Amino acid sequence: MAIKYEKLIPRFLGYVKQNTRSDENSTTIPSTERQTVFLNKLAEELKTVGLNDVKINPVNSYLTAELPSNLDYDVPVLGLISHIDTADFNSEDIKPKIVENYDGKSILKLDDEGKYTLDPKVFPSLNNYAGQTLITTSGDTLLGSDDKSGVSEIVTAMEYLIDHPEIKHGKVKIGLGPDEEIGTGADKFDVRDFGADFAYTVDGGPVGQLEYETFSAAGLKVHITGKDVHPGSAKGIMINSMSIANDFQNALPSDEVPEKTDGREGFFHLVSINGTVDSTYLSYIIRDFDRTGLEDRKNKIKVIVADLNKKYGEDTVKIDMKDQYYNMIDIIKEHMDVVRIAERAMKNLNIEPDEAAVRGGTDGSKISFMGLPTPNLFAGGENMHGRFEYVAEESMEKAVDVVLEIIKLNNDNKK
Repeated sequence: MAIKYEKLIPRFLGYVKQNTRSDENSTTIPSTERQTVFLNKLAEELKTVGLNDVKINPVNSYLTAELPSNLDYDVPVLGLISHIDTADFNSEDIKPKIVENYDGKSILKLDDEGKYTLDPKVFPSLNNYAGQTLITTSGDTLLGSDDKSGVSEIVTAMEYLIDHPEIKHGKVKIGLGPDEEIGTGADKFDVRDFGADFAYTVDGGPVGQLEYETFSAAGLKVHITGKDVHPGSAKGIMINSMSIANDFQNALPSDEVPEKTDGREGFFHLVSINGTVDSTYLSYIIRDFDRTGLEDRKNKIKVIVADLNKKYGEDTVKIDMKDQYYNMIDIIKEHMDVVRIAERAMKNLNIEPDEAAVRGGTDGSKISFMGLPTPNLFAGGENMHGRFEYVAEESMEKAVDVVLEIIKLNNDNKK
């Protein structure tokens, strides 16, 4: 049987083998040189594919390109956006494994020794993929489906339209950007330069996901200063910063953490801790679907800090707390026509839209608040951000189908 998108999977496998991990401690844009290297290679590929106006924005490092309209009338300009960086997990020497005709039941060994496995009892989503071709990790890295699946799908869709000029379509703009995983990639996104009237990020999970409600989010850095002296003469003098860090963590609601919440419940998530007696650093993410709820959580942090400083001394605990993005529904609710096009596209392809609020966020959250309504479409990946990540070839093909169907439906929106 002929493969509809013959370059899709080879393209994806080539992309994921290139390390593009971002770095939250960097102050450059992109945050890592390896992202710049990848973007430059990708720019050359887009030119070879046949896209126009291929360029990398010197301010935000977004790689943008244009597929010109072949209609004889004007329709809104559609944007498609994905990110090229991968998450904070080993991304060096990625060796994707291909499992053909998976039976939906077997435990899959990722590494040769079988230390890491994909077990349907642990990951029941595997039951959805009987008979399909899975692409997994080798156990010691992530895969990078988030979001190189999306990048591959967008580029493949553009290539398909260029190779099939008989398919009518309006102007399409694509934007492939850095640093989404560290929450800064879209900070300097240039809506005017991008030139789209509406857009979608292709950055979601399993088939059918259509996301237009996200967390509102804040990031928190905590620095605790202790006093280190010889333990033999420490009474009344030593202040152990790690003990204060423990007090800080214990002052937060113990049941409001990712592993104990779901649905529309928010949380405080301790991401990392690094400490000595003298100094301890903690990093958190704070999430809530409601903006008021996010503010309540931030105020709780401030109260805890004030109490600890009252107990241990002024400036013992210092924080850097910043909002990262807000629930995009605040914007999208005024532009539900963008959602309706995606719904119709999926239903035309016999895909049932899954519109549950996403317990996360995408660049589309920030971009929507910049004036470009940008819901999120599925890209196919499962178990993102770690060694148990996988994606089905068939899911990626369906994502390309949906992108192409949206482009075709946009032809009905004459200006």
